[in-house]
Amino acid sequence: MLNTIAQTFTHLAQAVDAPGRASVVGGATEFWSLRLVDEREEHLLVRQGVLSPVSTQISRGAFVSVIAGGGSGYAATCDLTPGGLRAALQQARAWAHRNARHMLLDTRDLPRPAQQVHYQTPVKQAWDSIPLADKITLLHDGCAALATDARIVDRAAWLNRRVTDTLLVSSAGAHIAQHFDYLMPGLMAVANEGARTQRRTRSDNAGQGGWERLAVLGFPGKAREVAEQALELLHAPSCPTGITDVLLMPDQMMLQIHESIGHPLELDRILGDERNFAGTSFVTQDMFGSYRYGSELLNVTFDPTRPEQLASYACDDDGTAAERVFLIRDGILQRPLGGATSQARSGMPGVANARACDWNRPAIDRMANLNVEPGASSLKELIASIEHGVLMETNSSWSIDDSRNKFQFGCELARVIENGELKGLLRNPNYRGVSATFWRNLVKVGDRSTFEVLGTPNCGKGEPQQVIHVGHASPACVFRDVDVFGESD
Repeated sequence: MLNTIAQTFTHLAQAVDAPGRASVVGGATEFWSLRLVDEREEHLLVRQGVLSPVSTQISRGAFVSVIAGGGSGYAATCDLTPGGLRAALQQARAWAHRNARHMLLDTRDLPRPAQQVHYQTPVKQAWDSIPLADKITLLHDGCAALATDARIVDRAAWLNRRVTDTLLVSSAGAHIAQHFDYLMPGLMAVANEGARTQRRTRSDNAGQGGWERLAVLGFPGKAREVAEQALELLHAPSCPTGITDVLLMPDQMMLQIHESIGHPLELDRILGDERNFAGTSFVTQDMFGSYRYGSELLNVTFDPTRPEQLASYACDDDGTAAERVFLIRDGILQRPLGGATSQARSGMPGVANARACDWNRPAIDRMANLNVEPGASSLKELIASIEHGVLMETNSSWSIDDSRNKFQFGCELARVIENGELKGLLRNPNYRGVSATFWRNLVKVGDRSTFEVLGTPNCGKGEPQQVIHVGHASPACVFRDVDVFGESD
């Protein structure tokens, strides 16, 4: 269907630029591109043993970009008839001519994709091959497994599935067709006793793939563990306050990477585009190539090539081919998260990360799969290296300043580490720091046995706002001299 729509648009664009016609509509178009998006989502939720109404959403539309008359413009539409496509093309052309005197860049520097690419998420067992009744039964079983005690006052199990088809074509001959299949399971248990409430979740294992991913993730088999930990936390002491060593597990490293590496390295943010909404960055252009972002153990890659990770693709939404690139190597800052347009604006190398959340948004600089590379230490060795410290897992709260530098994060669960051994649980652990120094205190990086591939579907950015999915993979990591605190009883 998307190919048919693209062919219709191509004929319309050629007709507009036909001899004799171009002068009527304001001159020939130098370049055009059409990005089509067809997205379908299904949400299944069982909460407190009750099935919520099954939610299905469909989004389909087109984003048209035009370079003409020395300017660029775009328009979007959900009317995919010839009339709707023609109106969007005319509006984009009108904006291009109107913008010509206000351009930040020479239009010759704007991306003009021409390659032909096909990408498809590897799927072993299709979502649609499983009857809806079986999916609902699985969630009922998971929700029932969370009900281990009367003190579990809220419990839920859910499955979110999204399938997205995109097609990018251009007057330069581009034909980039990509099919994505996402699966996002989750578990939640809330325990209460008296005035104390504790919550445990598992919802960070979103990724690409089919039904087979659930077996790999142990879903919903970890439901009982989630509930039991929520109950244990009710009687756990509060996290102590002080400067100590911290062992962050991968599900908390995900948030740490996202907020204090990912967002600060977005090139459009560094150039000032986000300052009115989500702030700027402590990172400046002159830091790349020399700034010590972390200890020599810190190696961070932009990697949209892992097929199971949430934000993997062959090309970004500007049509730039994706590849694995080091952003930080041996602790030294190498390059920013900047797509083709930001690269042209700054004169700096970047990555293929121009991404849009849907057909009605332009592509902007976003994280995709941003990963900390594994080191050489097993989890046992990481724990043994700590004389006095705290292990933390699963983010529960986050706060970071408008330059993405000073931060304060809370976790659902912590464990005491004494003399190289794990001890009892701690509740409501928090830690704070400064991005510019926190990563320099990285002293141990876990090996592949501690490495987890995780993801989040709700990273927000941009005006108008775009909420997009992001992948983060990381081993467990140890940091020295971290400011840790709990709550007063």
